[in-house]
Amino acid sequence: MKSSRPSRAPIQPFQSGQVWELADSRLHIGLVGKTLVHYKQYHGKTKRAPISLANKIALKKYIAAQQAVLIHS
Repeated sequence: MKSSRPSRAPIQPFQSGQVWELADSRLHIGLVGKTLVHYKQYHGKTKRAPISLANKIALKKYIAAQQAVLIHS
């Protein structure tokens, strides 16, 4: 029996310069390494944001859970 569940497009691999839009913030991808990603998350009209470091798998799960949309690559 086939499922009529719509398929979601897989999350693209991280690349430097990507901008993801979340419900209340934007996430700017900086450097992308073998297993880690440097990124900045801007909330509201913040002019500066701290640089954060996360594992690629954890960041993909976070982006999927927040239903983020890639607005610039």
